[in-house]
Amino acid sequence: MAENLPVVVIGMGRFGSALALELAARGTEVLAIDNRPKVVQALSGRLTHVVTADATDIEALREIGVDEFYRAVVAIGGDLEASILTTSLLSELGIETIWAKAVTHQHKRILERVGAHHIVLPEHDMGERVAHMVSGRMLDYIEIDEDFALIKTRPPKELVGVPLGETRLRSKHGVTVVCVKSVGEEFTHATADTVLQYGDVILVAGPIAKVERLADRV
Repeated sequence: MAENLPVVVIGMGRFGSALALELAARGTEVLAIDNRPKVVQALSGRLTHVVTADATDIEALREIGVDEFYRAVVAIGGDLEASILTTSLLSELGIETIWAKAVTHQHKRILERVGAHHIVLPEHDMGERVAHMVSGRMLDYIEIDEDFALIKTRPPKELVGVPLGETRLRSKHGVTVVCVKSVGEEFTHATADTVLQYGDVILVAGPIAKVERLADRV
C-alpha cells in the first residue's frame, strides 16, 4: 500500500485533530470529519478537506465519498456508541484498513468485533510509557506488541567493557541490544564486536518482562 494514499479521519477532538494535521504535514491527503460545525470551522484554515457530517449515518458517509477511501481512522473517544457504530459502518462500506481509538480495553474488544483492524489506546499507552520512565529504570519505553517492547536505558555494568558477542546477552537474558549511542555521538547499530561504556545509551528489544529485568540491573 502506497504511504501517500488519502486517509479519512473521523472525530476532531485532541487526538483526531492532531493526527489529521500531522498526516497533512507529512503530505498525506486527509478528509477530516466532525459533527460539530464550530470545530470544523476552526480547522478549515489548517486542513484542506474538513467537513461537518454525522458519521453514524451511512448515507452521509457515502455522500461525502468515504466509501472511496482505502484507509480510515475513527478518532471518536467521548461517545462510545458513535465510535462503535461509525467503525461498523466503515466496515460495511468496505474500507480495507480501519484504525480506531479506544478508551478502555472493553471498548477495544468491541471495536475489533465490529471491524477495526488496528486499535490504539492513547491514554493507556502513554500512561504506561511514562510510568516506566518515572520509575527511573528506563529512559524511554515503547510497547511493540502485547509481549514485546523496545526500551532505552543505560548498560548494566556486566555489559560494560566486553564485546556484546561475548556477553551471551541473548541466551542469558533473552533480549538484544539493537543500537548504542555514545556520549556526543549518534545512535549506531550494535554488533557482536560493539563494546559498551559507562555513559552509553542503548536500545534493547525483547519480551516485556525480560527487558524490565535487564533495566533493573542498571
